[in-house]
Amino acid sequence: MDKILKDPASVMAERVTSVDFFRGVTMFLLIGESTRLFGQINSIEGSSIMKFIGTQLSHHEWHGLHFWDLIQPFFMFIVGVAIPFAVVNRIKKGDSWRQILHHAFKRSFLLLFLGWALYCIEPGEIGFRFQNVLAQLSVTYLVAFLIMRKSFSFQLIFTLVILLLTDVAYRFFPVDGFNHPWVAYENLGAWVNIKIEGVDKTSIWASLNAIPTIAHTVWGVLFGQLLMSDRPVRKKIKLMVICGLAALLVGFSLDLLDITPIIKKISTSSFVFASGGWAILALCFSYWLIDVKKLFSLGSKFFIIVGMNCIFIYLFFEIGGAELVSKIFIPFIKVLFFWGGYLTVEIMTSLCAWASMWFICYWLYKNRIFIKI
Repeated sequence: MDKILKDPASVMAERVTSVDFFRGVTMFLLIGESTRLFGQINSIEGSSIMKFIGTQLSHHEWHGLHFWDLIQPFFMFIVGVAIPFAVVNRIKKGDSWRQILHHAFKRSFLLLFLGWALYCIEPGEIGFRFQNVLAQLSVTYLVAFLIMRKSFSFQLIFTLVILLLTDVAYRFFPVDGFNHPWVAYENLGAWVNIKIEGVDKTSIWASLNAIPTIAHTVWGVLFGQLLMSDRPVRKKIKLMVICGLAALLVGFSLDLLDITPIIKKISTSSFVFASGGWAILALCFSYWLIDVKKLFSLGSKFFIIVGMNCIFIYLFFEIGGAELVSKIFIPFIKVLFFWGGYLTVEIMTSLCAWASMWFICYWLYKNRIFIKI
């Protein structure tokens, strides 16, 4: 990375479109979830296919892995991938390292502030928790940024040490009454939640997840640096495939050998490896499809439009934007689709809300309005 920072002109001039595409697909799926469409799909009776899709579009109850459990790791990962590109762009514009560092701290603070602010939307509640994406990202982003100029070996070992220490802490950290590391509400993550929130029982999602998931963002930085490098395309793809498969092997082996179970809600080390492996392979496929083979150009723009304003649209639906848009469509949907029953009306309303939020992103994109922090 130091070589790239010292000579930003040496970095490939062509934009790596797959990074924007990956981010856009992830955010587009999050928008769909905010409309409650995925839960409605799960309610469709008489179709095993729809039941399977609905199940995969929801979080696993505890021990196991569904597709939807990968979405947050994907987002944390792709943020990391984008960091080296953003830094080099700022250097090309004339920013000093001191200015870039100041921006990174400011961005981390804003992410934390916005993440905490989302909890305050609930009436009468102020929460300083780390369970949502923005609050966790404030931690993972800053750590990944601060070590990005270190060597590949240092960054990789750093993440492995974090995962090892977290795993050990879950097993042996002395906490009163919480001595079952892989049992819901009876583990270190639950104990930390209670200490932070000051209540007897809190969310099954652990604020402590902000620590192990640092690995997702740091690994993203590493592969962002790989994409920016002058290595041959074939070698880049080979490295991503090998690393992705290796991470999957480690993650699923830890689970199958009953060493550490895959549990998304407390971000176990096996979960981080498995989800990180899928993230690397997904980036590899996106890179091969869009930047190497130059396929799916029109379709990729559909998702890139969303990714260009990802923080804005995330905040929009988190503060109730999806529900607001849905209320606008409900009267018309009821008139047009009353014959299909309640579930049909709900599904069509969700689809219209999903489409509307995409058009909001499109309007911003068309008018060159990019809301960033």
